[in-house]
Amino acid sequence: MDLLVNNLVLIIDKLNRGGAERQFVHLVRSLDRKLFAISVIILNPEGELLAYVKKLKEIQVIIIPRKGILNSPRFVLNMYSALKKIRPDIIYGFMGGTNELCLMMAKLLRTKTVWGVRSSNMDLKHYGWKSRFLFRLGAFLSRYADLLIINSFAGRDYYQAQGYAPEKMVVIHNGIDTDAFVPDRAAGDAFRQELGVKNEEILIGHVGRIDPMKDHSSFLRAASLLVRERKDIRFVCVGKDHSPLSGEMKRLSEKLGLGKALSWTGSRTDMKAVYNGIDILTSSSSFGEGFSNVIGEAMACGRICVVTDVGDSSLIVGETGEVIPPGDPCALVEAWKKVIGLSPKERQAQEEKARKRILENFTIERMLKNTTEHILATLVDPSDNV
Repeated sequence: MDLLVNNLVLIIDKLNRGGAERQFVHLVRSLDRKLFAISVIILNPEGELLAYVKKLKEIQVIIIPRKGILNSPRFVLNMYSALKKIRPDIIYGFMGGTNELCLMMAKLLRTKTVWGVRSSNMDLKHYGWKSRFLFRLGAFLSRYADLLIINSFAGRDYYQAQGYAPEKMVVIHNGIDTDAFVPDRAAGDAFRQELGVKNEEILIGHVGRIDPMKDHSSFLRAASLLVRERKDIRFVCVGKDHSPLSGEMKRLSEKLGLGKALSWTGSRTDMKAVYNGIDILTSSSSFGEGFSNVIGEAMACGRICVVTDVGDSSLIVGETGEVIPPGDPCALVEAWKKVIGLSPKERQAQEEKARKRILENFTIERMLKNTTEHILATLVDPSDNV
């Protein structure tokens, strides 16, 4: 008997080169076309990954521009008209900011809705009133969604505590592309050469946009402590740096005397080279992380990671890296020194364990399998929340 093909619509705000957006691309590119006819609705025509998604086969891409994070009547009408033509069986809001919209559309069209929740322990004082309002609104409305896909256990626990519906939640960790992110010494050497890093120097990297949750401040303060002790250390910050906070962090680095010991590269497309070029990957986030793609990708490239105990970061690294409390530059320095002190044999063993852990636990294939199973189960669930 032929399998039923379900109309699946995924809605996302924009397709920047962020971790969540890349998970979105993995999903729409790789979901089984025998099970799903996929349409993608994007609310902002900007974003580095948009052109790539438009080229994917068997995917309908629709752009419905939205100004801000609130919905005007014209925008709602355009969204409803587009969805009515598609006749979706399920609408999947991939990130916060689209979930409430998806629920409204699903109720109007009498179809199922999935929410994607990709953070944990959000410190909302760093963000505007609209974000805080939508967060509280989401807690109230979550009971009316059919499925909440959370990408971390930490996120599940946090959102339950904030009043989101626990009975609707499942945890599906992100999937890491272990074919794209592999050990590659030549690519890493090219990145180091670009930065002017010598073979005998140790390069410690931080990857992530400049945002309050990433806590670049603690990373920079720890870096300033370590360079006072050692002259063979270099640091690099990779990630989008166009926010107002970017200038503040760069001024802080100068004030701390990091000077030429620190490089800022902005966003990069050659992330395999970046991961292979650094010796230690650092995640210094102080809040908000769910599942960090950066940690998983670096581990897939055989890098040892030093991470803060935020989100599921400690679960990702397991015994292959170092875990420290957030917001503690001194603890970060000690963790770096511990990794630097490994013998070549110990280091190689640790790097091999890091890649093996990703291969065994956090692959794209596992993410796709789990997502497919839960979406299909939602479609055949006899309970109806309309």
